[in-house]
Amino acid sequence: MAIRLSENFRALFYAPFYAAVRTGAFERAGVEVDLRRSPDPASAARALRTGEVDVMWGGPLRVMMLRDAEPASDLVCFCDVVARDPFFIVGARPWPGFGLADLRTVRFASVSEVPTPWICLQGDLRRAGLDPAEIDRVSDRTMAENEVALREGRVDAVQLFQPHVERLVSSGAGHVWYEAAGRGLTAYTTLVTRRDVLEGRADELGRMIRGMNEILKWFAAMPAMEIAYRLQRDFPDVPARLFAECIDRYRALGLWARDPVIRREGYDRLHGAMRAAGVLSRDIPFDDVVDISLAEKVSRA
Repeated sequence: MAIRLSENFRALFYAPFYAAVRTGAFERAGVEVDLRRSPDPASAARALRTGEVDVMWGGPLRVMMLRDAEPASDLVCFCDVVARDPFFIVGARPWPGFGLADLRTVRFASVSEVPTPWICLQGDLRRAGLDPAEIDRVSDRTMAENEVALREGRVDAVQLFQPHVERLVSSGAGHVWYEAAGRGLTAYTTLVTRRDVLEGRADELGRMIRGMNEILKWFAAMPAMEIAYRLQRDFPDVPARLFAECIDRYRALGLWARDPVIRREGYDRLHGAMRAAGVLSRDIPFDDVVDISLAEKVSRA
């Protein structure tokens, strides 16, 4: 029986998951995977919890938040893929000496669609000695709306992921001020399942991890244009050349994990940002929501 895999939502930094399907990596690893569409992260999580799907990809942040609210939650992260933060701060003008504390002097628009980027950025701001409450922040617009707002001069800087960043940079309308990936490992996106699936279908999930491991290595070595051509059907609105430029920028930042083992360093950095932001009422131990046993076997093979 196929592993039913749910996407989280459509985003370019999730490209390795689509590549594992489109290139046949899962098939070569000996597992059948049925990729399911999802309109948003909450829908994917609901489908996983109710058994409509077997695995989803998503952030450990949501798994931790659920564990905090429901101590008996059985969701578990088991394969690392996006190991660093894929978001950027893009400004309307060049600012070579920009520091995060400079955000107190501009009008800034943060991401509204998902919580992780702003939660993580708040942690960066606090480390830079800035209270996030000091920022003149627009918090209720989409990234697409914020891209337009930057072009029209209604804000000075925006928080975005690809391909919004590359569109602004390539057109000369935006300049990268800050790369969130530079803070270091941050457990951003993993494969997630339920404990009963992890135990009952361990062989299949191990094969699934092998497929992802192959793709992580493929992403590290394959020309970006080849990746763009392979995944064009999943991102039809992103021209191949722009897609390749997005891949190259992400790859230069070490965005994708080098292997499928979720690192405690990345988990702790995300967990610390969540605690500081007040979205967790207590500490959530690594082993409560992460199981790296299958990934370690694949990594050692």
